[in-house]
Amino acid sequence: MSMDIIENILFATIRTGTPLLLVALGAMISERSGVLNLGQEGMILVGAVCAFIGAYTTDSLLIGVASGLASGALFSLIFAVIAISLVSSQIATGLALTIFGTGLSAFLGVDYVGLSIDGLDEQPIPLLHSIPLIGKAFFAQDLLVYGAFILFASIYYVMSRTRLGLIIRAVGEAPAVAHSMGYRVILVRYATVMFGGAMAGLGGAYLSLAYTPMWTEGMSAGRGWIALALVVFASWRTERVLIGAWLFAFASILHLVLQGFGYDISPNLLAMLPYLATIIALVMMMQRAGTAQLAPRSLGQPYYPQN
Repeated sequence: MSMDIIENILFATIRTGTPLLLVALGAMISERSGVLNLGQEGMILVGAVCAFIGAYTTDSLLIGVASGLASGALFSLIFAVIAISLVSSQIATGLALTIFGTGLSAFLGVDYVGLSIDGLDEQPIPLLHSIPLIGKAFFAQDLLVYGAFILFASIYYVMSRTRLGLIIRAVGEAPAVAHSMGYRVILVRYATVMFGGAMAGLGGAYLSLAYTPMWTEGMSAGRGWIALALVVFASWRTERVLIGAWLFAFASILHLVLQGFGYDISPNLLAMLPYLATIIALVMMMQRAGTAQLAPRSLGQPYYPQN
């Protein structure tokens, strides 16, 4: 295998893994505060269509990105009101949000199907992009990929080194104790859910503005579900989310790699690989001793403030 082929595989893996990384990081923050939002798939689609419409109508990719972020955050606010304030089932509300988001994105984007825009271009970093093997993959990407790296580093620092991260973890582990210490549990959960929605919207924006700069119905292709599985696979650890996103991304492009090498395997069968990898990873995690103890203790459980 030549050096150029390896570089191209790494480059494609990073690009393919970026939306998974963004969505999974947002879902992880939400779950670390004790809120299980299964509406990621719907929020990705809403973010993708709003980002594309914003960029197409204004001819501004910046407005497109902002539209994706804002739509994801606002859409997650619906979930927060129903699941947190009205104390409904988080699982049922999240599933309803995915169904609603899928239909809403199709309705909003009906007049934009098949249209395309000039998407985000790669911005090679001088000197660094010439590093053998890894230069193209890490230092010749578009701005949203670089932004994903920055967001990952920021979230890792906040969750492991700051008081804010400690508060989020405390709310997810023991909300009643956090409330007794003076922390506003409901406010923290609202903030983390909306942050998760903004990240899902940003992941959708990446799909429609950079990865494939156009809008098609269902273009998320199950990435929201994979991202949710990725959080479990990563044991709610930030650094493992990054590694997992790249592993799942490699599984997603493996069918293209194998076809490029001339392997005579059904393309439909190979296209199943990322979803098969998701199932296998979850089964392996569930069989590992102590996996259940890794999840935040109040995950998916409603919280009723006593006063």
